[in-house]
Amino acid sequence: MSTISTRRTPPTLKVIGSWTSHILLILTALITLVPFIWMISTALKPSGEVFSTPPSLIGSSIQWGNFADAWNYLPFGRFMLNGVLVSALGTLIVVSTSAMAAYAFSRLRWRGRNGVFLIYLGTLMIPQEVLIVPMFILMRDLGWVNSYQALIIPWAFTAFGTFLLRQFFLTLPDELEDAARIDGANRFVSFTKILLPLVRPALGTLAVFTFIGYWNSFLWPLLIVSDVNMATVPLGLNMFLGQTGNQWNLLMAASTISILPSVLMVLGLQRYLVKGIALSGLGGR
Repeated sequence: MSTISTRRTPPTLKVIGSWTSHILLILTALITLVPFIWMISTALKPSGEVFSTPPSLIGSSIQWGNFADAWNYLPFGRFMLNGVLVSALGTLIVVSTSAMAAYAFSRLRWRGRNGVFLIYLGTLMIPQEVLIVPMFILMRDLGWVNSYQALIIPWAFTAFGTFLLRQFFLTLPDELEDAARIDGANRFVSFTKILLPLVRPALGTLAVFTFIGYWNSFLWPLLIVSDVNMATVPLGLNMFLGQTGNQWNLLMAASTISILPSVLMVLGLQRYLVKGIALSGLGGR
């Protein structure tokens, strides 16, 4: 009888491969952190040393007062409040509507379901810039210019969220709903009490992506908002660059402040985010 020989990787090669992968990951992380380090460094420099030659990471003095100056230079507190309100409400609506649509496309049986889903998914190929003009006309006709509704509603229904949650719903066995139905639960109870808790990683992933998307949105708020009191954080950051001069150190200080909500959001939902990306295949698996 012939025997099949298996070749094992020598332990030395495994160690070398492990160290190489770790070094590459560390270098990638450091490269990713360079813009943030430079942003914080610039935020702490005196205004006259931002473009010093040769460039220096630390200025002649650390100006902690730049953060207070940036906060008071413009109504930045109002910008932050608007951004948090728009992003939080938009995320809540997107997660709710995407969950209900995903349930309908994955768990309910109705004629034309797959065809409608493909059409709905096809909307992802439409660039946002194509929708700007008709969306602005609609908001103007509704009288929603310079309003929170205009900042939230147009982007509160997303095919991406529906697709992401639908993939999770499809992995859940039908026996769960069958057992709940035998116990007297209707569709709504099965959806809210049984299925939604099981897809919390996907809900967390979608919440993080949606919040950051709303928070960083610039083009749409720039067109629909002309009142300073309705401006969001990206518009507020743009106001540091103007005809009166570019306040680069204050801009970097304000930028440092502006990333805190997104960082807190990611840290708060980190375990759901990692698990959701791993299970959904977004991590390249």
